[in-house]
Amino acid sequence: MKTLLPTSTAGSLPKPSWLAEPEKLWSPWKLHNEELIEGKKDALSLSLYDQLRAGIDIVSDGEQTRQHFVTTFIEHLSGVDFEKRETVRIRNRYEASVPTVVGEVARQQPVFVEDARFLRQLTKQPIKWALPGPMTMIDTLYDAHYKSREKLAWEFAKILNQEAKELEAAGVDIIQFDEPAFNVFFDEVNDWGVAALERAIEGLKCETAVHICYGYGIKANTDWKKTLGSEWRQYEEAFPKLQTSNIDIISLECHNSRVPMDLLELIRGKKVMVGAIDVATSAIETPEEVASTLRKALQFVDADKLYPSTNCGMTPLPRRVANGKLNALSAGAEIIRRELSGK
Repeated sequence: MKTLLPTSTAGSLPKPSWLAEPEKLWSPWKLHNEELIEGKKDALSLSLYDQLRAGIDIVSDGEQTRQHFVTTFIEHLSGVDFEKRETVRIRNRYEASVPTVVGEVARQQPVFVEDARFLRQLTKQPIKWALPGPMTMIDTLYDAHYKSREKLAWEFAKILNQEAKELEAAGVDIIQFDEPAFNVFFDEVNDWGVAALERAIEGLKCETAVHICYGYGIKANTDWKKTLGSEWRQYEEAFPKLQTSNIDIISLECHNSRVPMDLLELIRGKKVMVGAIDVATSAIETPEEVASTLRKALQFVDADKLYPSTNCGMTPLPRRVANGKLNALSAGAEIIRRELSGK
């Protein structure tokens, strides 16, 4: 990126009401078959328009082509039975009915490559595409086959690498892996989680990112945050390993969180996607609030490595609110650009 402080979103943006029920996570599609294919493309185009209009520098599909940030990818794999379901505890926070791994997992065909190619045709801006990370994938399933979280994670890492290479070939500039599980399973992160993530990016020439947040603004996540005390130091567990990893960018939650900003010193030298927009509230930040978060981050991140972003995805928010937050993000970044240039 030649732009100083290039802005981006961490993940999803609201879906239009004709595609899925708005302001609701993982809402079922309202369209089917060919209409759904066309509807997703229309929604992707609309999401891109909102980002460009707000001045976002690194754009995405707003996850318009996905019902769920993990299971939509898994749906396209063999070895997973979506009819055979079990109840598991997701990230030690809430229980959910999930599909079962019944055999060897494999990718039969590209999952998001055509969608990425479509986005590439619509814009000359740098584009970022999100994939679920290996550890978060295994935490969203019941494993009746491998019976080893590590073994399954390595299998998913190979599959993700196949998809990532084709996304790169389709013109994606940054491939982001979503790993909220990195904020929970600290021993596994350091024992094999970061290594599995590095397997997923093996051979890529485009930039890579890992997004580690405290989740959407849903009750299970906000309740969990209330138990974390006055300081959220979860990043402290994974940052040292990530700092020496081959991942280019680390994406994290900062604004309105209790994450001590000085933890960013642990990843000095990495590019950092700093979450300067709170996705757990409908209150729209002022540009100055965004700028204040970025100023604090600049104490620990070099300006040429700071990427202003959102804390997480904004699917549960009204489109009006999400657009307001995107505008604030751009305006806040511009305040800091001017300060850095002395204008």
